[in-house]
Amino acid sequence: MLEWLFGKSFNPDKDIPDLSGKVILITGGNTGLGKETVLQLAKHNPKQIFLAARTQSKAEDAIADIKSKVPNGNVSFIKLDLTSLASVKEAADELRDRSDRLDILINNAGIMATPYSKTKEGYEIQFGTNHVGHALLTKLLLPTLLKTAEQPGSDVRIVNVSSEGHMLAPGIVYDQDYLESYYTWRRYGQSKLANILHARELQRRYPQITSTALHPGVIFTDLYVSSMKTNPLIKFSMPLLQGVLLDVPGGAKNSLWAATADKDVVGSSHYWKPVGSKSGGSFWHAQKPGLARELWDWTEQELESQLKKLS
Repeated sequence: MLEWLFGKSFNPDKDIPDLSGKVILITGGNTGLGKETVLQLAKHNPKQIFLAARTQSKAEDAIADIKSKVPNGNVSFIKLDLTSLASVKEAADELRDRSDRLDILINNAGIMATPYSKTKEGYEIQFGTNHVGHALLTKLLLPTLLKTAEQPGSDVRIVNVSSEGHMLAPGIVYDQDYLESYYTWRRYGQSKLANILHARELQRRYPQITSTALHPGVIFTDLYVSSMKTNPLIKFSMPLLQGVLLDVPGGAKNSLWAATADKDVVGSSHYWKPVGSKSGGSFWHAQKPGLARELWDWTEQELESQLKKLS
């Protein structure tokens, strides 16, 4: 009962196993949860961690800070702008050029409660960044992930950082113009629902890879700071949340657990609350396999069309 209410006890220093030989890619690794995830994984001897981020100077500052704490950590930068599918393709190409394996992909980067706008390819900005960009990155890296999964003793993971905000989703609305009529939090919820459905379908299609999604908790990160500037509701509610907000190290634990805990346990659910508390997804849309397949098919069609334009 206590584990169901409060999650598993998880100490990254003690509970993350040795990661020797493993190659890891983390999006949004320059700040907040992503940076903390890189830091904690770097302590456990991975062969290489690729920190994917939009701004090189910020990423290099983060890497310098991480290396000051983990001098032997092999962390390097890959440029990635999830609002541009051309940038996503370039990032995937760079990783494949620099590594012939990929053991852990953590789709961590995201935006929250932003005003309506569109990505370079015309997707609503939150849906395009949080789902479409990550879906393309995953698609392009799947051959490397699957090749790694064929090797003896492999343990390949795809982790989508979602949110309990998925409960605000109206379902999946594919008309990107019509989404302007929805409140910003509903648009955010759709993008986070898509993260869960994407992980669910990855699980079904590629059982040789452990794929899952998770809620990190309610955390005072840079996302909340930026949202306070544009969203009066967040600014008003922040004092009320002080008692339940996690700090960044606490918020990173669920991602670290999903990336490194026993694969049979992690693979037994497509959505986890912190830490390691199994959930089918709090909202019924997240529990619909038919919707996961529908979103997958729509996304694949969109990505194939976009890739033709980029070739």
